[in-house]
Parts: sequence; structure tokens; C-alpha cells
Amino acid sequence: MRESGILMHITSLPGPYGVGTMGKQAYHFVDFLSKAGQSVWQILPLNPTGYGDSPYQSFSAFAGNPYLIDLDTLVEEGLLEDREPKAVNWGSDPGRVSFGRLYEERGKLLHLAYSRFTPDEAYAAFQEENARWLPDYALFMALKEENGGAPWLDWPEPLRLREEAALKNAREACAEEIGYQCFVQYQFFRQWKALRGYANSKGIRIIGDVPIYVPLDSADVWVNYKLFQLDETRHPTVVAGCPPDGFTADGQLWGNPIYDWRAMADTGYSWWIKRLTAAAGMYDVVRFDHFRGFESYWAVPAGDKTARDGKWVKGPGADFIHAVQKALPELDFIAEDLGFVTPEVRSLQLDSGYPGMKVLEFAFDSREESDYLPHLYPVDSVCYTGTHDNVTLKQWFDEASRQDKAYAKAYLGLNRSEGNVWGMIRGGMGSVSRLFVAQMQDYLELGGEARMNFPGTLSAANWTWRAQEGFDSDKLAKKIRKVTGLYGRLKKDN
Repeated sequence: MRESGILMHITSLPGPYGVGTMGKQAYHFVDFLSKAGQSVWQILPLNPTGYGDSPYQSFSAFAGNPYLIDLDTLVEEGLLEDREPKAVNWGSDPGRVSFGRLYEERGKLLHLAYSRFTPDEAYAAFQEENARWLPDYALFMALKEENGGAPWLDWPEPLRLREEAALKNAREACAEEIGYQCFVQYQFFRQWKALRGYANSKGIRIIGDVPIYVPLDSADVWVNYKLFQLDETRHPTVVAGCPPDGFTADGQLWGNPIYDWRAMADTGYSWWIKRLTAAAGMYDVVRFDHFRGFESYWAVPAGDKTARDGKWVKGPGADFIHAVQKALPELDFIAEDLGFVTPEVRSLQLDSGYPGMKVLEFAFDSREESDYLPHLYPVDSVCYTGTHDNVTLKQWFDEASRQDKAYAKAYLGLNRSEGNVWGMIRGGMGSVSRLFVAQMQDYLELGGEARMNFPGTLSAANWTWRAQEGFDSDKLAKKIRKVTGLYGRLKKDN
């Protein structure tokens, strides 16, 4: 079955409280997707944002992002008064998320809601269902608060090394904050379950990202330190990154700790199975970020200032993939197989059966034929106009060389009446890929101001773009539906 969808993170939705949430705007967007004939809503990770406000650098691979909790829903439930969230200055630009304001103000309102909350059977059931990760995460966040937000490696040694007596004392001393953290997760997952259920009822599946790595400053590493390549002081011996290439002479130094894949294998990859089981509870399809890292990963000596002196090290390969498929046979995956793809990586992707990714923006290099030209796509693939790490289509046409633009125009038959952006969308829609996904920014024909992320940079522009009120109009839905139907991708009506 041919399908199409739209990539737009929840934070990019409009709304009154500084960031897109799981409230009425999200439900309105689901209605928009349905009217536009789309089958898929692709989002970025829903976990709490950490360093650089990135959803790919989270304090937990299991927890939900408190910023996404809809405050109006808490008002309706009597946990907040209508005037309380409205009295807060959430920032002056409705087109940008102000993470600084969220950091300062969100917690105050959620603490206030917690003070008015009465635990019930549903709350107790939630705690029991999530007992594998929730107590450790809540303690981790409580201790971060107790230690002024410092990374766990800077905590007092008994806590850093997880000595049992120290943990017992901390649980007692931080009981109130631990309760608050559990309450926040309860509210997040209640709201997300309702929103996802609404999307599914409209025939729309959710694609969500699972980053391959977790940050050093996370509950995952603090608790599961034996599963990472750390020394006796719990510091990394090697960190993750990418090798030098034509775009970055020093490579990319991500800094994430790297898994001890031998230790992972000895446990039957139990941590990963738990992580993906949790992901299956959040998404209908999982996009495996940096899939090539399962075949071989770039390991950089800890302490290096660049990724230049790293080396390729064999990953878990098919043994890991087969373990995942045995444990979660019903969960669908997409392999993010972009970047330096060797024959070994391609073999692993094909062996997995997971569809790979094709990015239309990568196709039109006038100097050589690209693997990303639509006539080369396999049917079992996902065609993207671009991802959250790429320029928008308008920006691509604004910045591409004259030769590359001429190539795209000739290949796609672009014309003035249709416009370059919609012509490129048509080219992706017409590909044989089973699934086509475009960024919302491309349907809105927005330029560089709407780019979601600039990889390898810390920028106030990263992750902050928000759509304007009324972006999801019936007129636009009708236009998207027309091109979707033209190429046989309309979702089946429920």
C-alpha cells in the first residue's frame, strides 16, 4: 500500500504557552492530516530535552517531555486555574520556542498542579506498569534538582557510584520531588495515550525516532553503567561521533558514551528490548536513528577535542537486529541509513527487512549521478523531501548551485505555474517508495528561517521553529490531498 505523511514535531505546533503541546492544536493537526489524506504523522523523540534543548539528548530514553503536557487540560481537570498559565510571560515571539522561559516557568506550574493532585487507582497502576524505569528516573531528576542541575558525575561520590545506603537516604530525603517527577510522567503519558489514540482512530500512524545513543548525563547511564564503555570512575573511555568527510574536516564529536555491546549481548540485549518495548507503547513505527552504528560505530578517545582520531569498531550487527525482531515481532521499523553507507551496512539493512531512507534533496548533484534519484529507489523505502537536519526545499532552491537547480528542474519537469517546491514534492510523491514524507515547512513553502536543526552546532535556531496560527487550513489540506490522490497515496477512510 502506498502512503504519505508529514514530519512535524509537537513543539512546532502553535499555542499560547510558549511551545506546542498535546492539547487542542495537536488534535486539530490530526484532523488536518486526515483531511489531507495522510496516513502518517512523523515526530521527533518525545523524551525530556537536555543539552542544547535537543530531543536527541535526553535525561531518559523512557520518560516523556514535561514541556509537551497541555496546561489547558490540567485546567479542565481542576489542577490549575485558568488565570495561572495565562499570567506567565512565555516569550515575545510566537514563531519560536523560548526554552529559557519554559525552563524557568513550566516547573512552577506543574509543581502547583501536583500540590492539588490526589493519587488514585489509575495513578497507582501507572506507577506499577512503569516500575522498571520510573523510580530510577524520578530519583535521578530529584538528585539533579538537589545538586543544582549538575551532571551525575559531579554528585557526591556515594551517589555517583550508587552506593545502596546513599540511595536509600536520598529516596527518603527527596520523597516529595520524587513524587512530583512521577506525577509529571503520569500526566504526560495520559495525554499522549489519548492523542495517539485519536490519531489512530483517524487512520493515522505515528512514526517516532529512537536515537541510537543516550547522553552521558542521563538516568540510563547512571543506572546501567555496566552496559557502557566506562572506566572505574564511571567516566567514558571512548565517545561517539562521525569521521571527517567533505563537509566537516574534523568530523562530528557527539560525545555520547558508547555501549559495551559484549555486555549488552550477555544480557540478551535486555536494556534495548525494554527501551524498544517502551517505544512501542509510544509509537506505531520506530525510526532507528543512525542505523549504520549497529554495523560499525566511530569510537573517539574520550577527551579528544575533535572526532578526527576516532576509528571504526564493529557493532552488534545481525545478532542485535534478530534479537529485537524475536522480542518485538509486531513492531515496524525504518532504518535511518544516511551518511557513510558501506556494503556491510547495506547488507545489514537488507537482512533486517527494514525500509531505508531516500532524501530527495540529496539527489541533484550535477557532478555525478546520485543514489537518491527517484528512478533508483527500491519500493521498500521511505522517500523524504528532507529531514529535520536538512534545509527546507525553498532554502535548497535559494542556495543550491545554478547547475544543481537546472538538473532538478530538468529531471522533475519543474514549471513556473506549479512552483519549484511543489514540483519537488510531486517528484517525491510520484516515486515508487511505499511511503513519502515531507516536512510541514515544505508544504508551507518556508525558507531557511524555518529550518529545524543545524547538525553539529549549538544555536538558538535549533529546535525552536513554530508554525503560525492557521497554518493547517482546509485550503492547504485540499491542495495536499489532491497531489496525494494523484499518486495513489490517499489513506483509507475509517
